[in-house]
Amino acid sequence: MKFAQPDDAFLPVLKQRVDDMFSSTSRRQRDCAAMYVKTATILIWFAGSYVLLVLFAATWWQALLAAVSLGLAMASIGFNIQHDGSHSAYSSRPWINSLMAMALDMLGGSSFFWKKTHNQIHHSFTNITGHDGDIDMGVLGRLSPHQESRRFHRLQHLYLWILYGFLPFKWQFIDDIRGAVTGRIGINQFSRPRGLQLMVFIGGKLLFLSLAFAIPMLVHPWHSVLLFFFVASFVQGLTLSVVFQLAHCVEEAEFPMPEVESGAMEQAWAVHQVETTVDFARHNRLITWFTGGLNHQIEHHLFPQICHVNYPAISELMETTCGEFGVRYAAHDSLFSAIRAHYRWLRRMGQPTVSASDAVVG
Repeated sequence: MKFAQPDDAFLPVLKQRVDDMFSSTSRRQRDCAAMYVKTATILIWFAGSYVLLVLFAATWWQALLAAVSLGLAMASIGFNIQHDGSHSAYSSRPWINSLMAMALDMLGGSSFFWKKTHNQIHHSFTNITGHDGDIDMGVLGRLSPHQESRRFHRLQHLYLWILYGFLPFKWQFIDDIRGAVTGRIGINQFSRPRGLQLMVFIGGKLLFLSLAFAIPMLVHPWHSVLLFFFVASFVQGLTLSVVFQLAHCVEEAEFPMPEVESGAMEQAWAVHQVETTVDFARHNRLITWFTGGLNHQIEHHLFPQICHVNYPAISELMETTCGEFGVRYAAHDSLFSAIRAHYRWLRRMGQPTVSASDAVVG
Protein backbone atom coordinates (compact mmCIF):
# COMPACT_ATOMS: atom_id res chain seq x y z
CA MET A 1 0.00 0.00 0.00
CA LYS A 2 1.20 3.49 -0.88
CA PHE A 3 0.63 6.75 0.91
CA ALA A 4 0.39 10.11 -0.80
CA GLN A 5 3.65 11.94 -1.31
CA PRO A 6 4.08 14.72 1.27
CA ASP A 7 3.40 18.07 -0.33
CA ASP A 8 4.76 20.22 2.49
CA ALA A 9 7.53 20.32 5.06
CA PHE A 10 5.46 19.07 8.00
CA LEU A 11 7.53 16.02 8.88
CA PRO A 12 10.97 17.52 8.08
CA VAL A 13 10.18 20.60 10.17
CA LEU A 14 8.92 18.46 13.03
CA LYS A 15 11.99 16.20 12.91
CA GLN A 16 14.31 19.21 12.86
CA ARG A 17 12.61 20.71 15.89
CA VAL A 18 12.89 17.44 17.78
CA ASP A 19 16.56 17.13 16.83
CA ASP A 20 17.15 20.70 17.99
CA MET A 21 15.50 19.91 21.31
CA PHE A 22 17.95 17.07 21.94
CA SER A 23 20.99 19.01 20.76
CA SER A 24 20.16 22.04 22.93
CA THR A 25 19.39 20.10 26.11
CA SER A 26 20.88 17.29 28.15
CA ARG A 27 18.21 14.87 26.96
CA ARG A 28 19.21 11.65 25.23
CA GLN A 29 17.11 9.83 22.64
CA ARG A 30 18.02 6.44 24.11
CA ASP A 31 19.99 5.01 27.05
CA CYS A 32 18.19 7.40 29.40
CA ALA A 33 19.06 7.11 33.09
CA ALA A 34 15.39 7.59 34.00
CA MET A 35 14.48 4.58 31.88
CA TYR A 36 17.01 2.32 33.57
CA VAL A 37 15.77 3.37 37.02
CA LYS A 38 12.20 2.86 35.87
CA THR A 39 13.00 -0.62 34.58
CA ALA A 40 14.48 -1.65 37.93
CA THR A 41 11.45 -0.24 39.76
CA ILE A 42 8.94 -2.09 37.60
CA LEU A 43 10.85 -5.40 37.81
CA ILE A 44 11.05 -5.09 41.60
CA TRP A 45 7.30 -4.41 41.64
CA PHE A 46 6.71 -7.49 39.48
CA ALA A 47 8.99 -9.77 41.54
CA GLY A 48 7.61 -8.48 44.85
CA SER A 49 4.01 -9.06 43.76
CA TYR A 50 4.87 -12.55 42.52
CA VAL A 51 6.64 -13.55 45.74
CA LEU A 52 3.82 -12.15 47.89
CA LEU A 53 1.24 -14.07 45.86
CA VAL A 54 3.08 -17.38 45.75
CA LEU A 55 4.78 -17.48 49.16
CA PHE A 56 3.18 -15.08 51.60
CA ALA A 57 -0.51 -14.57 50.80
CA ALA A 58 -2.35 -16.39 53.60
CA THR A 59 -5.95 -15.40 52.88
CA TRP A 60 -8.05 -15.06 49.75
CA TRP A 61 -8.14 -11.26 49.94
CA GLN A 62 -4.37 -11.04 50.33
CA ALA A 63 -3.97 -13.30 47.30
CA LEU A 64 -6.48 -11.19 45.38
CA LEU A 65 -4.62 -7.96 46.10
CA ALA A 66 -1.29 -9.55 45.19
CA ALA A 67 -2.75 -10.94 41.94
CA VAL A 68 -4.15 -7.54 40.94
CA SER A 69 -0.80 -5.92 41.72
CA LEU A 70 0.96 -8.60 39.68
CA GLY A 71 -1.38 -8.02 36.74
CA LEU A 72 -0.72 -4.28 36.79
CA ALA A 73 3.04 -4.88 37.05
CA MET A 74 2.94 -7.21 34.05
CA ALA A 75 1.01 -4.61 32.07
CA SER A 76 3.60 -1.99 33.00
CA ILE A 77 6.40 -4.30 31.83
CA GLY A 78 4.59 -4.49 28.50
CA PHE A 79 4.00 -0.75 28.25
CA ASN A 80 7.49 0.25 29.24
CA ILE A 81 10.26 -2.34 29.04
CA GLN A 82 9.31 -4.65 26.20
CA HIS A 83 7.65 -1.92 24.15
CA ASP A 84 10.68 0.38 24.08
CA GLY A 85 12.96 -2.60 23.55
CA SER A 86 10.90 -3.91 20.64
CA HIS A 87 11.03 -0.51 18.94
CA SER A 88 14.82 -0.17 19.52
CA ALA A 89 13.97 2.89 21.60
CA TYR A 90 15.44 1.61 24.85
CA SER A 91 19.12 1.71 23.95
CA SER A 92 21.55 2.42 21.12
CA ARG A 93 22.91 -1.10 21.72
CA PRO A 94 20.90 -3.72 19.77
CA TRP A 95 21.55 -6.48 22.29
CA ILE A 96 20.04 -4.40 25.11
CA ASN A 97 16.96 -3.70 23.01
CA SER A 98 16.61 -7.41 22.26
CA LEU A 99 16.96 -8.29 25.93
CA MET A 100 14.33 -5.76 26.97
CA ALA A 101 11.99 -6.95 24.20
CA MET A 102 12.27 -10.48 25.57
CA ALA A 103 10.51 -9.33 28.73
CA LEU A 104 7.37 -10.13 26.75
CA ASP A 105 8.49 -13.75 26.38
CA MET A 106 8.76 -13.98 30.17
CA LEU A 107 5.08 -12.96 30.34
CA GLY A 108 4.02 -15.66 27.90
CA GLY A 109 3.89 -13.54 24.75
CA SER A 110 6.33 -13.57 21.86
CA SER A 111 8.74 -10.74 21.14
CA PHE A 112 9.28 -12.27 17.69
CA PHE A 113 5.62 -12.01 16.64
CA TRP A 114 5.05 -8.72 18.47
CA LYS A 115 7.67 -6.97 16.35
CA LYS A 116 5.95 -8.23 13.22
CA THR A 117 2.31 -7.57 14.11
CA HIS A 118 2.88 -4.31 15.97
CA ASN A 119 5.97 -2.67 14.49
CA GLN A 120 5.59 -3.75 10.87
CA ILE A 121 1.80 -3.88 10.46
CA HIS A 122 0.10 -1.63 13.01
CA HIS A 123 2.63 1.19 12.76
CA SER A 124 2.58 1.08 8.96
CA PHE A 125 -1.17 0.81 8.36
CA THR A 126 -2.73 2.37 11.44
CA ASN A 127 -6.55 2.15 11.48
CA ILE A 128 -6.74 0.92 7.88
CA THR A 129 -9.43 -1.75 7.89
CA GLY A 130 -8.27 -5.04 6.43
CA HIS A 131 -4.61 -4.24 7.08
CA ASP A 132 -4.27 -3.17 10.73
CA GLY A 133 -4.85 -6.31 12.80
CA ASP A 134 -5.11 -4.28 16.00
CA ILE A 135 -8.59 -3.09 15.00
CA ASP A 136 -9.74 -6.52 13.84
CA MET A 137 -11.63 -8.52 16.47
CA GLY A 138 -13.27 -10.80 13.95
CA VAL A 139 -16.97 -11.32 14.56
CA LEU A 140 -16.65 -10.47 18.26
CA GLY A 141 -16.56 -6.71 17.83
CA ARG A 142 -16.84 -3.88 15.35
CA LEU A 143 -14.16 -1.25 15.84
CA SER A 144 -14.19 0.31 12.37
CA PRO A 145 -17.09 1.70 10.35
CA HIS A 146 -15.79 -0.32 7.39
CA GLN A 147 -16.33 -3.64 9.17
CA GLU A 148 -19.46 -5.74 8.92
CA SER A 149 -22.12 -5.02 11.51
CA ARG A 150 -23.83 -7.88 13.34
CA ARG A 151 -26.92 -7.73 15.51
CA PHE A 152 -25.12 -8.61 18.75
CA HIS A 153 -22.68 -5.73 18.25
CA ARG A 154 -25.42 -3.53 19.70
CA LEU A 155 -24.21 -4.75 23.09
CA GLN A 156 -20.48 -4.51 22.39
CA HIS A 157 -20.13 -1.32 24.46
CA LEU A 158 -20.93 -3.59 27.41
CA TYR A 159 -19.39 -6.99 26.70
CA LEU A 160 -16.12 -5.99 24.99
CA TRP A 161 -14.71 -4.68 28.26
CA ILE A 162 -14.88 -8.23 29.58
CA LEU A 163 -13.34 -9.73 26.44
CA TYR A 164 -10.45 -7.27 26.69
CA GLY A 165 -9.30 -9.12 29.79
CA PHE A 166 -8.77 -12.30 27.79
CA LEU A 167 -6.14 -10.74 25.50
CA PRO A 168 -3.14 -12.40 27.23
CA PHE A 169 -4.75 -15.85 27.01
CA LYS A 170 -5.24 -15.32 23.28
CA TRP A 171 -1.59 -14.35 22.84
CA GLN A 172 -0.15 -17.02 25.09
CA PHE A 173 -2.14 -20.07 24.06
CA ILE A 174 -3.58 -19.38 20.60
CA ASP A 175 -1.96 -16.66 18.46
CA ASP A 176 1.69 -17.39 19.22
CA ILE A 177 1.34 -21.16 18.87
CA ARG A 178 -0.63 -20.85 15.64
CA GLY A 179 1.89 -18.32 14.35
CA ALA A 180 4.81 -20.64 15.06
CA VAL A 181 3.08 -23.56 13.35
CA THR A 182 1.36 -21.86 10.41
CA GLY A 183 3.12 -18.50 10.08
CA ARG A 184 -0.20 -16.67 10.41
CA ILE A 185 -1.57 -14.45 13.17
CA GLY A 186 -5.05 -13.09 12.60
CA ILE A 187 -5.26 -11.56 9.11
CA ASN A 188 -1.50 -11.40 8.60
CA GLN A 189 0.99 -13.94 7.23
CA PHE A 190 4.56 -13.97 8.58
CA SER A 191 7.71 -16.02 8.47
CA ARG A 192 7.99 -18.48 11.34
CA PRO A 193 10.70 -18.25 14.01
CA ARG A 194 13.82 -20.27 13.26
CA GLY A 195 17.18 -20.90 14.88
CA LEU A 196 17.86 -18.55 17.79
CA GLN A 197 14.45 -16.95 17.36
CA LEU A 198 12.79 -20.33 17.81
CA MET A 199 14.93 -21.06 20.88
CA VAL A 200 13.84 -17.76 22.46
CA PHE A 201 10.22 -18.52 21.55
CA ILE A 202 10.26 -22.00 23.13
CA GLY A 203 12.41 -20.92 26.10
CA GLY A 204 10.08 -18.01 26.81
CA LYS A 205 7.03 -20.27 26.80
CA LEU A 206 8.72 -22.73 29.15
CA LEU A 207 9.79 -19.94 31.53
CA PHE A 208 6.28 -18.49 31.49
CA LEU A 209 4.65 -21.87 32.20
CA SER A 210 7.10 -22.46 35.04
CA LEU A 211 6.41 -19.10 36.66
CA ALA A 212 2.67 -19.22 36.09
CA PHE A 213 1.92 -22.84 36.96
CA ALA A 214 4.78 -25.21 37.84
CA ILE A 215 6.34 -23.22 40.70
CA PRO A 216 3.07 -22.07 42.33
CA MET A 217 1.68 -25.63 42.21
CA LEU A 218 4.57 -26.79 44.37
CA VAL A 219 3.03 -24.91 47.29
CA HIS A 220 -0.65 -24.41 46.36
CA PRO A 221 -3.54 -26.53 45.07
CA TRP A 222 -3.93 -26.46 41.30
CA HIS A 223 -7.35 -24.83 41.42
CA SER A 224 -6.03 -21.92 43.52
CA VAL A 225 -3.15 -21.44 41.11
CA LEU A 226 -5.50 -21.37 38.12
CA LEU A 227 -7.87 -18.95 39.84
CA PHE A 228 -5.28 -16.33 40.72
CA PHE A 229 -3.43 -16.81 37.44
CA PHE A 230 -6.72 -15.89 35.79
CA VAL A 231 -7.12 -12.80 37.99
CA ALA A 232 -3.61 -11.52 37.29
CA SER A 233 -3.85 -12.19 33.55
CA PHE A 234 -7.31 -10.65 33.28
CA VAL A 235 -6.13 -7.45 34.98
CA GLN A 236 -3.12 -7.38 32.67
CA GLY A 237 -5.24 -7.90 29.56
CA LEU A 238 -7.88 -5.34 30.47
CA THR A 239 -5.24 -2.72 31.24
CA LEU A 240 -3.23 -3.34 28.06
CA SER A 241 -6.30 -3.42 25.83
CA VAL A 242 -7.93 -0.28 27.18
CA VAL A 243 -4.77 1.82 26.91
CA PHE A 244 -4.20 0.77 23.31
CA GLN A 245 -7.86 1.23 22.36
CA LEU A 246 -7.95 4.76 23.76
CA ALA A 247 -5.35 5.79 21.19
CA HIS A 248 -7.12 4.58 18.05
CA CYS A 249 -10.71 3.51 18.70
CA VAL A 250 -12.30 6.73 19.85
CA GLU A 251 -14.53 9.31 18.20
CA GLU A 252 -11.71 11.66 17.21
CA ALA A 253 -9.61 9.04 15.39
CA GLU A 254 -10.06 8.60 11.65
CA PHE A 255 -10.45 5.29 9.81
CA PRO A 256 -9.42 6.12 6.22
CA MET A 257 -9.43 3.61 3.39
CA PRO A 258 -7.37 3.45 0.18
CA GLU A 259 -8.80 5.01 -2.95
CA VAL A 260 -10.70 2.44 -4.96
CA GLU A 261 -8.98 2.99 -8.29
CA SER A 262 -5.37 3.63 -7.24
CA GLY A 263 -5.30 1.66 -4.00
CA ALA A 264 -3.34 4.53 -2.43
CA MET A 265 -4.08 6.50 0.71
CA GLU A 266 -5.15 10.11 0.34
CA GLN A 267 -2.87 11.47 3.06
CA ALA A 268 0.90 11.34 3.45
CA TRP A 269 2.11 8.77 5.97
CA ALA A 270 2.98 11.24 8.75
CA VAL A 271 -0.35 13.07 8.50
CA HIS A 272 -2.13 9.71 8.45
CA GLN A 273 -0.41 8.70 11.69
CA VAL A 274 -1.43 11.88 13.48
CA GLU A 275 -5.04 11.88 12.33
CA THR A 276 -5.67 8.21 13.14
CA THR A 277 -4.24 8.53 16.65
CA VAL A 278 -5.36 10.36 19.79
CA ASP A 279 -3.44 11.27 22.96
CA PHE A 280 -4.94 11.37 26.45
CA ALA A 281 -4.03 12.63 29.92
CA ARG A 282 -0.80 14.14 28.61
CA HIS A 283 -0.14 16.13 31.78
CA ASN A 284 -0.82 13.29 34.21
CA ARG A 285 2.64 12.15 35.34
CA LEU A 286 1.42 8.95 37.01
CA ILE A 287 -0.43 7.75 33.91
CA THR A 288 2.52 8.73 31.70
CA TRP A 289 4.87 6.77 33.98
CA PHE A 290 2.69 3.67 34.20
CA THR A 291 1.74 3.47 30.52
CA GLY A 292 5.25 4.02 29.21
CA GLY A 293 4.23 7.26 27.54
CA LEU A 294 1.57 5.51 25.47
CA ASN A 295 -0.87 8.23 26.45
CA HIS A 296 1.36 10.22 24.06
CA GLN A 297 0.56 7.82 21.25
CA ILE A 298 0.81 10.39 18.46
CA GLU A 299 4.39 11.15 19.42
CA HIS A 300 5.14 7.44 19.63
CA HIS A 301 3.82 6.75 16.12
CA LEU A 302 6.05 9.40 14.55
CA PHE A 303 9.10 8.77 16.76
CA PRO A 304 8.90 5.09 17.78
CA GLN A 305 12.69 4.77 18.12
CA ILE A 306 12.97 7.53 20.72
CA CYS A 307 12.68 6.48 24.37
CA HIS A 308 9.21 7.28 25.71
CA VAL A 309 10.51 9.35 28.64
CA ASN A 310 10.97 12.14 26.06
CA TYR A 311 7.40 12.10 24.75
CA PRO A 312 5.94 14.79 27.07
CA ALA A 313 8.54 17.27 25.81
CA ILE A 314 8.05 16.21 22.19
CA SER A 315 4.27 16.58 22.48
CA GLU A 316 4.56 20.34 22.88
CA LEU A 317 6.56 20.58 19.66
CA MET A 318 4.16 18.18 17.96
CA GLU A 319 1.02 20.13 18.82
CA THR A 320 2.57 23.45 17.75
CA THR A 321 3.83 22.06 14.44
CA CYS A 322 0.52 20.36 13.66
CA GLY A 323 -1.26 23.67 14.22
CA GLU A 324 1.09 25.48 11.85
CA PHE A 325 0.58 22.95 9.05
CA GLY A 326 -3.15 22.42 9.52
CA VAL A 327 -2.82 18.81 10.70
CA ARG A 328 -5.50 17.83 13.18
CA TYR A 329 -3.99 16.99 16.58
CA ALA A 330 -6.48 15.40 19.00
CA ALA A 331 -6.02 14.77 22.72
CA HIS A 332 -8.31 14.05 25.65
CA ASP A 333 -7.61 15.98 28.83
CA SER A 334 -8.00 12.99 31.14
CA LEU A 335 -8.05 9.20 31.25
CA PHE A 336 -11.76 9.18 32.03
CA SER A 337 -12.69 11.44 29.12
CA ALA A 338 -10.78 9.06 26.82
CA ILE A 339 -12.56 6.03 28.30
CA ARG A 340 -15.91 7.73 27.77
CA ALA A 341 -14.93 8.46 24.16
CA HIS A 342 -14.06 4.80 23.59
CA TYR A 343 -17.36 3.73 25.18
CA ARG A 344 -19.27 6.06 22.88
CA TRP A 345 -17.34 4.79 19.86
CA LEU A 346 -18.13 1.16 20.70
CA ARG A 347 -21.78 2.06 21.09
CA ARG A 348 -21.82 3.97 17.79
CA MET A 349 -20.12 1.12 15.94
CA GLY A 350 -22.68 -1.28 17.40
CA GLN A 351 -25.47 0.48 15.54
CA PRO A 352 -26.15 -1.24 12.18
CA THR A 353 -27.18 2.01 10.52
CA VAL A 354 -23.81 3.69 11.07
CA SER A 355 -21.76 3.72 7.86
CA ALA A 356 -18.25 4.99 7.25
CA SER A 357 -19.51 8.44 6.30
CA ASP A 358 -21.80 8.61 9.36
CA ALA A 359 -18.86 7.81 11.67
CA VAL A 360 -16.73 10.77 10.58
CA VAL A 361 -16.31 13.30 13.36
CA GLY A 362 -15.76 16.85 12.17
